[in-house]
Amino acid sequence: MKFLPLLLANLSRKKIRTALTVGSFAVALFIFGLLVAVRDAFNTGVDMAGVDRLVITNRTSIIQPLPIAYRDQLLKIPGVAAVTHANWFGGVYQDERNFFPQFAVDAETWPEMYREFLLTEEELKAFRSNRRAAVAGEGLAERFGWKVGDRIPIKGAIFPGDWQFDLVGIYRASRPRDDVTQFWFRYDYLKENGPEWMEGIIGWYVIQLGNADDALPVAEAIDQRFANSAWETRTQTEKALNASFVQQMGNIELLILVIGSVVVFTLLLVTGNTMAAAVRERVSEHAVLKALGYSDRAVLWLVLAEVGLIAAVGGAIGLSAAKLFSLEDPTGGFFPSFFISPEALGVGFGVAVGVGLLAGVIPALQAMRLSVVDAMRRA
Repeated sequence: MKFLPLLLANLSRKKIRTALTVGSFAVALFIFGLLVAVRDAFNTGVDMAGVDRLVITNRTSIIQPLPIAYRDQLLKIPGVAAVTHANWFGGVYQDERNFFPQFAVDAETWPEMYREFLLTEEELKAFRSNRRAAVAGEGLAERFGWKVGDRIPIKGAIFPGDWQFDLVGIYRASRPRDDVTQFWFRYDYLKENGPEWMEGIIGWYVIQLGNADDALPVAEAIDQRFANSAWETRTQTEKALNASFVQQMGNIELLILVIGSVVVFTLLLVTGNTMAAAVRERVSEHAVLKALGYSDRAVLWLVLAEVGLIAAVGGAIGLSAAKLFSLEDPTGGFFPSFFISPEALGVGFGVAVGVGLLAGVIPALQAMRLSVVDAMRRA
């Protein structure tokens, strides 16, 4: 603490330069925070996938259907504890830009399969008793200002027509990064009012395993059961399916890594140049400190403490701004979650301080090795 007044005096000498350096760290760490949030948003479905769930789709493509008759056969396969199914609806609410996932689900089995999505007993009962009932995630309801009891009109695209749904429940998340942007309604309502071609078919199945370790043998047994049929299947873990969707968007991890590396490298150059200039300007002052009895190591740590303080303050400002920015999803619901975890904030702060100290090493060594005689001559 005895060096703090000296540190503050050094930092306040060139206020504009100090402010700009702190601002550089703040901007860089703000970008870092957003990159982490985007990466985690793309990986949310992968990270939050149930380890004991398998998804069964048509072998040709996920957009091709499967027969509803498979349900009873799936329940007879050893290792399968429960089965549910869903259809993608793909309707439009008010405007085509208002995208959110809409699923026609089995009201009896779907909520039981996804227990991480929390509904009250009253909401669950209402969903199962009303043909036009629908349930929305709390994030989706907040986005559009929905409340229980509202009538939700959606214009069908895959299933033409003007569909009306009664919002009877709003599910909550049991974990911070669970998807709260989904909209569920009853499959039997879709079947009764949809086109004739969907009679007896569904989009995909989700099964729950009795033992998560049986995922591979159960998946193979399912696909073998329906091999060479008119509706061959492809069974994979929920995590693998979600990962395949992320891969279709390109190598997001590599893109974020490249952008982050460029930001960090630029910050390193800017900070290193700033501290080198500061050390050159204070040659005589460092010489005076040494003449007064300060050791070479004390001068080294004084320079490193200065750049470390700049990095810490700038990093804290940037990360705080990124966290505040992420509290309201800036993507308008494109991602199921937009969240910066405490762990990511800790890593970002460590990166900021680490880059600052690394940038200050060479100037600090120069100050440490400075001789009093040479410094006085140069002054």
